[in-house]
Amino acid sequence: MSDQASRLRNLVESRAEEEAKAREIGELYFDMAEDTRVIAITSGKGGVGKTNLAVNLAVGLQLAGQRVMLIDADIGMANVNLLMGAVTNRSLIDLLKDGVQLEDVVENGVAGVKYISGVAGVEAALNLNRAEQKRLHKKLGRCSEMADIIVIDTGAGLNRNVIEFVLAAEEVILITTPEPTALADAYAVIKAYTIYTDRRNIKLVVNRIREEEECDEVVEKINQTTKNFLGLSIDCLGYIYDDKAVRDAVQRQEPFLIANPDSSASRCISELVKSLLSGRRMESVSKGWRAFLDRLFGY
Repeated sequence: MSDQASRLRNLVESRAEEEAKAREIGELYFDMAEDTRVIAITSGKGGVGKTNLAVNLAVGLQLAGQRVMLIDADIGMANVNLLMGAVTNRSLIDLLKDGVQLEDVVENGVAGVKYISGVAGVEAALNLNRAEQKRLHKKLGRCSEMADIIVIDTGAGLNRNVIEFVLAAEEVILITTPEPTALADAYAVIKAYTIYTDRRNIKLVVNRIREEEECDEVVEKINQTTKNFLGLSIDCLGYIYDDKAVRDAVQRQEPFLIANPDSSASRCISELVKSLLSGRRMESVSKGWRAFLDRLFGY
């Protein structure tokens, strides 16, 4: 928490400069996509399932009839391509090179999802200068021609690049788990977000729950804090059950929605997709036979 608090104080101290920067970035990347939904997926800390949600949500939206582009913007910890079961030769940062066009870095992934890989371990990519930003702007502009929905897998935490992507997106999904540290870090993201914008377009997804009621408890805890200290409530988009099928699919480097479409986690993704497309609240998902066995044997 102390590290998060320190980063948050630094963000606050440079608020004016960062506000201008965020507006600039928002105009830079997404103003060309008037008819394309842009959904950024973020988290307060790593290891809560952010990239898994981004990949499987993109696949689910594609299967629902949408043209989806998935962009791995988690510079330094990029792994969308691994969950797609692919090794890619080009990444987002290659667009900075002369002669490299958008088509050169767009890959065809599972179920027809188009995706652009990030780049892992290249720290220089974290601080693009204005000329580099303009070059990316020009080349990324045509993403809206290829997709109805652009899903962006941002980094985790409170660094400048994450905040910029979150502020620029029209819709933001913040994923957390019920663990206290994850909840604290999720709150830190919400607090930082409210410093820079009056928009209220963050929705929560609670991952790795055991029962649906656990999601309600998590949302209540977060909203008690946000109401008391920020004067706002955060809507919950839905939840994903803790499911061995997820871990098995990661080992096989395959989206769990494809590897095991009947699993409880996959059915949660399907309901989240319906909620995103319809605007209605996520329907309850029963764990079915697994729930029966859990109750029978006392788990």
